[in-house]
Amino acid sequence: MTMTIGLAGKPNAGKSTFFKAATLADVEIANYPFTTIHANKGVTYVREQCPCVTREKRCGNCSDGIRYVPIELIDVAGLVPDAHQGRGLGNTFLDDLRQAQAIIHVIDASGGTDIEGNPVDIGDHNPLDDIDFLNRELTMWIFSILKRNWERLARKIQGEGLKIERVLAEQLAGAGVDEIQVSCALNECKLDKGHHTKWTDDELIHLCDIIRAMSKPMIIAANKADVAPAQNVSALMGLDQMVVPTSAAAELVLRSASKSRAIKYEPGDNDFTVLSEQLTPAQKKGLDSVHDLILKMDGTGIQKCINRAVFELLDLIIIYPVEDEGKWTDKNGRMLPDAFLMKKGSNAHDLAYRIHSDIGDRFLYAVDAKTKMRLGEKHELNNGDVVKIVSTAK
Repeated sequence: MTMTIGLAGKPNAGKSTFFKAATLADVEIANYPFTTIHANKGVTYVREQCPCVTREKRCGNCSDGIRYVPIELIDVAGLVPDAHQGRGLGNTFLDDLRQAQAIIHVIDASGGTDIEGNPVDIGDHNPLDDIDFLNRELTMWIFSILKRNWERLARKIQGEGLKIERVLAEQLAGAGVDEIQVSCALNECKLDKGHHTKWTDDELIHLCDIIRAMSKPMIIAANKADVAPAQNVSALMGLDQMVVPTSAAAELVLRSASKSRAIKYEPGDNDFTVLSEQLTPAQKKGLDSVHDLILKMDGTGIQKCINRAVFELLDLIIIYPVEDEGKWTDKNGRMLPDAFLMKKGSNAHDLAYRIHSDIGDRFLYAVDAKTKMRLGEKHELNNGDVVKIVSTAK
């Protein structure tokens, strides 16, 4: 696995249910704040059609032509206002998010929990407030890291003539921020880099807000959408950012029933087939209810949320490296054994380095296994490509 996605949000929004549904990990789920104290880590998958569907036989690494590529998912402690100052489990939450390349913000779209995660009547709380407060907490966390040594850093930059982007990136490296993101943020907020010693706290906070958006891209999981007032879901969908209505509880029911072979269901499907004839009346009623829900919502939204985070938010593609371009196999005869997540715009030489540094250093050319065409090192790869790398490496 090469990437990590963090599940963030206030307590009791459904993060742990989302996590369990997406990973089938054994985690505690309860109707009170701070169910999650220590981060839960598990493996979930991004879903895509496997290239083997165009061949006579399946590769053996997919499920009926559906390929699942693993990614790490972290369910961190619930966040409350002023977490960046250590309130609640804030410091733990923020530390756990350092390694995440993207964030799925799980919110209670029903408005049935207040800003701190305490239960209230459905519709009593505005879920839009949850989005604003999480963004602010992340921004203030980054600001607190930068502000901690700002006067010393500012003098050092001025006295030694250092590149400001590099110094700031080094200071924020622990928060998962790189120099390119800092440079882009400085350009966007139009701060005068020549007068950095005079920047105000408000200017620094504005800079950190842009750095937050660039370094921690976010998608909203409008959870409990099945019980949310229509106006809540409509307001969320009207936001100028990625929002996916979800029902983590429904997905957990389906994944659990599938695991016990009571139904046939693939994560991301918008329907399922009952297999067991031993279901109790209560189980049948429960599945009927979930069936009506996913027909209305076109699925539970959980897999859609994960897929959009990977393919749209992070702009990744899936590439399948092989050694035999005719059979699409590796040296051991396994068909399409590997699936790499790579940044859109990656080329054949990038893939060679991804496989192994020696192969990248001694790269000659690549072969498109679908068309058998020879590819140069700068050839841009597309999602679903099957590629053979030719190099002089042993």
